[in-house]
Amino acid sequence: MTVSPPVPDLLDEEQRAAVTAPRGPVCVLAGAGTGKTRTITHRIAHLVGNGHVAPGQVLAVTFTARAAGELRTRLRALDAGGVQARTFHAAALRQLRYFWPQVVGERRWQLLEGKLRLVGQAAARARAGTDSDALRDLATEIEWAKSSLVTPQNYAAEAARLRRDVPGPAEQVSQVYALYEQLKNEAELLDFDDLLLHVAAALEEHPMVAEEFRERYRCFVVDEYQDVTPLQQRVLDAWVGERDDLTVVGDANQTIYTFAGASPRYLLDFARRFPEATIVRLTRDYRSTPQIVSAANTVIGAARGRVAGSRLRLVGQLPPGPDPDFAEHDDEPAEAAAVAAKIRRMIADGTPPAEIAVLFRINAQSESYEQALTEAGVPYQVRGGERFFTRPEIRRAMVALRTARPVPAGMDLVTAVRKLLSTVGLTDEPPVGAVMRAQWESLLALVGLAEELAAVEPAADLARFSAELETRADASHPPTVQGVTLASLHAAKGLEWDVVFLVGLVDGTLPIQHAEGDEAAIEEERRLLYVGVTRARRVLRMSWALSRSSGRGRQRRRSRFLYGLIPEDHPTSRVAQGGQRRPGGPKPRCRVCGEPLIGTTALKLQRCGGCPSDVDPELLDRLEEWRGGVAKRQGVPSYVIFTDATLAAIAEQRPADPAALVGIPGIGARKLDRYGAEVLALVAEGGD
Repeated sequence: MTVSPPVPDLLDEEQRAAVTAPRGPVCVLAGAGTGKTRTITHRIAHLVGNGHVAPGQVLAVTFTARAAGELRTRLRALDAGGVQARTFHAAALRQLRYFWPQVVGERRWQLLEGKLRLVGQAAARARAGTDSDALRDLATEIEWAKSSLVTPQNYAAEAARLRRDVPGPAEQVSQVYALYEQLKNEAELLDFDDLLLHVAAALEEHPMVAEEFRERYRCFVVDEYQDVTPLQQRVLDAWVGERDDLTVVGDANQTIYTFAGASPRYLLDFARRFPEATIVRLTRDYRSTPQIVSAANTVIGAARGRVAGSRLRLVGQLPPGPDPDFAEHDDEPAEAAAVAAKIRRMIADGTPPAEIAVLFRINAQSESYEQALTEAGVPYQVRGGERFFTRPEIRRAMVALRTARPVPAGMDLVTAVRKLLSTVGLTDEPPVGAVMRAQWESLLALVGLAEELAAVEPAADLARFSAELETRADASHPPTVQGVTLASLHAAKGLEWDVVFLVGLVDGTLPIQHAEGDEAAIEEERRLLYVGVTRARRVLRMSWALSRSSGRGRQRRRSRFLYGLIPEDHPTSRVAQGGQRRPGGPKPRCRVCGEPLIGTTALKLQRCGGCPSDVDPELLDRLEEWRGGVAKRQGVPSYVIFTDATLAAIAEQRPADPAALVGIPGIGARKLDRYGAEVLALVAEGGD
């Protein structure tokens, strides 16, 4: 008789409910920092230990090799090391290699590592741009189309329907896409999206293949389910078939990849698809201080159009910490220098460099901080720029480990690794010089990996450690190197640090300029900031610069997403054009009742939602008719011109000049230039 393993006391009530939920469909809505990885690994271990499923019958998928490696490490520690934990693409590649002879033939097509060469050939034939930037844009658009199950034949129609910002005329992009597919198939090559398409087709069209696969895998777990694309969902449907032994985990508030085809609708519609599903919400945040949790709740609480499944209000569980800090600077170099100086002081006071991150919206912002940190003598690493296992010193170390003699009796793994790495450059003390120091830190990171493996597998030897390194190298799962992390907000997803600097928080950067006029895109930008805030454990510093370079004047405004975050008595708090605050100025209040204004619509109308409106109905009619005509001429939805709330604010406040018009939140310099004269003329029509 199989005895169910005890559920560890370290799980809270909600986590325990998810872990012990009956076998079948389970949806875990897990907010940031609520222990989702701990929960799903314990659920898998509980199912295995309870005899519901064998370890080899579980397939757990996630979205990055690093996350998959973390799952494997934790599952080994829970005696569930036989579970397959992989990315969607890695799992599909493994399956396709096995089933290829049955569904295609003995001649195996090769995997295309990079598609730019073939995209370039296709673009040349279609007379499209062939410079490197144009080819990268075309390749990215092809990846989006395939992930979204959009074929070359229906690409143009779908791009128009979704109002995509396409890299050229849609018909021409469609032609490049079709030619790329033709060239690839003629050369018998597969790209990464083909792995998923072929696996789905093999299971859908070959009953014997589907039967063999489903006999092997009985239980499925999907992490970061808010980020699945239509293609990944198709693969998952093919894997699961008519069964329902499926656990999904996600947070719609962290959906930040819709530009690549990801959609939270599969997560939010899970209960509709499986009415009998167990739904568990994790809201206790064990990562961040209550002050940081409160800031995160404020950021996401202002989101528009939130559906029920995304309304997760985090509850901080850690002891109190410092309030988030805010800083305004004249220009970007000054901002970067100030951040570098603060980081240097923190490191001097004992904060490890690896526990500090500088996060920004776009990769181009990295340069200022690389320069400032270099001048300050602070070590750093650019997230996404490093290729740890391809570094020469790491390649030499792995050869030495692979060819080493067995560990002498009585010597533990960590000691053996240190001794062996001393032959390739690891010394007791760090060497002098930036290059040598970086190599030394890389080798020291290998020692840290040996310590992690020894803690989980005390009997591990050099051969086992070497195999673990090979697995990590194949999965691009590097260890942490001692240095401040520079990363984009997208690259920071899934990571966390004690100290986080969120920099460059100005309108036009966050939200990004091309999101203007698209409410869905603006809300995704808000979610990006939410992700950034929730990366911080105990210290959060947010800053912005009013100019790109020195001597150019204050041309920019801090991000609209900071409204409601900055305390009234903070030096950077002010009311200016667009609803911002002047130093020492009062908090925006309702012009009817005098109470503080809360929410974007209230700020636009400059009155509380419950207070009486003094809107000019005739002016509102004129504005709506004008907006409809402009939208029709431009071929865009009406809200792209102005939202309903903005029109209502204009009809209530009846601005008489450009300064009054731009004072309405939602009307920036760009819209003032494009529509200001027409709107002011419409307002003047009703005057005496």
